[in-house]
Amino acid sequence: MNKMKNFKRRFSLSVPRTETIEESLTEFTEQFNQLNNQRNEDLAQGHLQLEHLGRDFRADTAPISPSEVEGQSPMAVRYRNNNQRRFSMEDVSKRLSLPMDIRLPPEFLQKLQMESPEFPKPLSRMSRRASLSDIGFGKLETYVKLDKLGEGTYATVFKGRSKLTENLVALKEIRLEHEEGAPCTAIREVSLLKNLKHANIVTLHDIIHTERSLTLVFEYLDNDLKQYLDNCGNLMNVHNVKIFMFQLLRGLAYCHGRKILHRDLKPQNLLINERGELKLADFGLARAKSVPTKTYSNEVVTLWYRPPDVLLGSTEYSTPIDMWGVGCIHYEMVTGRPMFPGSTVKEELHLIFRLLGTPTEDTWPGITSNEEFKAYNFTQYRAQPLINHAPRLESEGIDLLMNLLLYEAKSRISAEAALRHPYFKSLGERVHLLPDNVSIFSLKEIQLQKDPGYRGSAFQQSARGKNRRQSIF
Repeated sequence: MNKMKNFKRRFSLSVPRTETIEESLTEFTEQFNQLNNQRNEDLAQGHLQLEHLGRDFRADTAPISPSEVEGQSPMAVRYRNNNQRRFSMEDVSKRLSLPMDIRLPPEFLQKLQMESPEFPKPLSRMSRRASLSDIGFGKLETYVKLDKLGEGTYATVFKGRSKLTENLVALKEIRLEHEEGAPCTAIREVSLLKNLKHANIVTLHDIIHTERSLTLVFEYLDNDLKQYLDNCGNLMNVHNVKIFMFQLLRGLAYCHGRKILHRDLKPQNLLINERGELKLADFGLARAKSVPTKTYSNEVVTLWYRPPDVLLGSTEYSTPIDMWGVGCIHYEMVTGRPMFPGSTVKEELHLIFRLLGTPTEDTWPGITSNEEFKAYNFTQYRAQPLINHAPRLESEGIDLLMNLLLYEAKSRISAEAALRHPYFKSLGERVHLLPDNVSIFSLKEIQLQKDPGYRGSAFQQSARGKNRRQSIF
């Protein structure tokens, strides 16, 4: 009992007070019931008996949407429809803040209609939550485990299926320690993802809390970027590189616009579905920059994608921490190999300086007074032309890569500015006009091309679901 109380306390402190699916749904039901109540009162005033309503219901009556009711007189509404209001999929999708790829089945709508009382009483928060709990949200039995995708330090990930929607889902089952409760990374991930609704960010569908575990229900995507590279023999079509880069920057710009740092960008945390949609995942290390603290941990970002300022001990950083990782991922997609695969901090810095040149006061103001940098006593290297290492990248791509990999953090190009870089001009102007929740693949001009090193569907099927990266745990 104490453990559950502690979890709820920690969770409530970290999760902004936004409307949940349960609260939205019951509020939607309540609004329509109030409309029915008003309509029935009008009928009573017109000397119609309420008991006749039950006999006069017809299934073929045209439904009234909230927008149609607004601006009409009660008399017009009364004569338009004497039957009981029935919920439609359009009604729900208009009025509920559901995850963008959730599709409620007809059985759900029928159940909602059957359980809708004629004259509702005001619902308490507990009643609202109970209403959706009866339908199946927040319950383990609503989801069927299919395959185990992998296991990590504190979580196990399963491929599953939702009984409510028949859609595939990813079930991230986090073990709760007897003394410690839910890991802070899990609480942080939930608190951020609940408020991030974007076509290039993985969708959190549901949260299930039991005595022994906390299960996060995500949309299911077949591969991550690392697996995609493996499937095409580490030789991607340069056009596909551009499409993936644009989606990565688009999702990241959305996060940064809300003052959220991902802090763990790497190919394993970029999920890709069969359509080619790329989505940011694993927000366990993410941080809301608006949190009132000036310093963060420098033990963030996997070593290969960690910027040099963080490698040298900086704990005061902002959105540029993610942009360095974007540059490393860009290089890896184009060349098929990691840019800086160091095994220690010193080796990582050595690989960076050997390619980009040992920093000076001109390239990185203030670096010569950094105590850790002076202690390493690095060899003085000259910067090498990036085109020699990424010859398949066009000149605009080289320019973007250089602006992502600047030593001085504040000089690195932002995600928003990178989206407008000439490198993406060939994608057209319409990709910049899409709403946040609409995929770029909704445009007919955006299509993936065959990768030169593609190994075929048989190889993909054998690799699918296996070797899930430890980061998602």
